Amino acid sequence: MSDGDVVKDGVDKLAIHDDDEIESNYKPPPEKSIEELLNADKEDASLQKYKEKLLGDANSGKIIFDESNPNKVIVKKLALCVADRPDMELDLSGDLTNLKKQVFIIKEGISYKIRIDFIVQREIVHGLKYVQKTYRLGVPVDKMTHMVGSYPPKMEIQSYTTPAEDAPSGMMARGSYTVHSLFTDDDKKEHLKWEWVFEIKKDWKDN
Repeated sequence: MSDGDVVKDGVDKLAIHDDDEIESNYKPPPEKSIEELLNADKEDASLQKYKEKLLGDANSGKIIFDESNPNKVIVKKLALCVADRPDMELDLSGDLTNLKKQVFIIKEGISYKIRIDFIVQREIVHGLKYVQKTYRLGVPVDKMTHMVGSYPPKMEIQSYTTPAEDAPSGMMARGSYTVHSLFTDDDKKEHLKWEWVFEIKKDWKDN
C-alpha cells in the first residue's frame, strides 16, 4: 500500500456523515421588526427601557450601513486566531472565488479560534449561526455549528468568536484541508457561503 493510500484510508476512518446527525425539533419564534418590539408591552416601563438600551441607535430609525446592499447581514471578514501570533484573515467582502488561493498554515496540535466580523443593518437579525464543514481529500472529517445569537442593526462592525478548537496532530493529520463555511440563521437564510483552505504542518517554520 502506498503512502497516499495509507493517508486516504486514515481519512476515510475519520469521516463524518450527515445522516448520522440528529434532527432538531427546535422551531424559532416568529421574527419581529424593531417597530413591533418597541410597540409591544408599552405599559412596562422597565421593559421598554431595557429594549431601548438593547436596540441602541436603532430606536431612532433604520440603521443602513450600505444603501446599495439590501441584505440585513453583511459578512466582512473571517479571522483564524492563535494566541501570541498575528491573526490570519480572509476578506469576505470581495471575490469569494479567490479565497482558496490564500492558504492558512497551521501548526499541528495548536489551539485556535475563528472570529467572524459582520455588519447588521435595516432590522434585527434573529438566531445567527456559523456552520463549518471540513474536508480532507474530498471526505468530510469535521463539522461544527455555533449559535451566534440575535443582533440589532449598528453602524459599526460586530463580531463573534468561536470557542477554542485544537488542530489535529500527527503525520496522518498533516496536509491540506478545505473548509465550507456558512453564515445562516433560524430561518435558514444564507447570509454568506464561502470556501477556504488551511494546511496543517509540523511546525510554523515549515510555512
